[in-house]
Amino acid sequence: MSLKDQVTEDMKTAMRAKDSERLGTIRLLLAACKQREVDERIVLDDAAVVAIVDKLIKQRKDSVEAFVKAERMDLADKESAEIKVLQAYLPQRLSADEVLVEVKAIVAELGATGPGDMGKVMGVVKTRLAGKAEMGTVSAAVKTALAG
Repeated sequence: MSLKDQVTEDMKTAMRAKDSERLGTIRLLLAACKQREVDERIVLDDAAVVAIVDKLIKQRKDSVEAFVKAERMDLADKESAEIKVLQAYLPQRLSADEVLVEVKAIVAELGATGPGDMGKVMGVVKTRLAGKAEMGTVSAAVKTALAG
């Protein structure tokens, strides 16, 4: 079963359970998937769905940060609950140490030497670690690997 099919089944389960918060978040995810499919005239594979989930989680984290600064804990809590629902659709993430090991291997493979090669390294790293690690962690690991 594809990830998109799993999300659809989870939506049906949430409907039957009358779990409105979970249902709303799942519908939001399905709408984002459908929008991308229509815009690009493609059928999404699991990697593309994971990328959409990553993007939605990043948006929610930014929103939580803004709501906490504005002292709107009710809205921050709602966004945090949505993050928890969305995280269920992400594959197991690599730890920071595992990301650094992967990045160092890619840097050695490409023969990258300094900060000037960051773009070249990030291009390869993004394709290999897409969905497996948060890109903020990956970027920090690339900087560390190129500096050392």
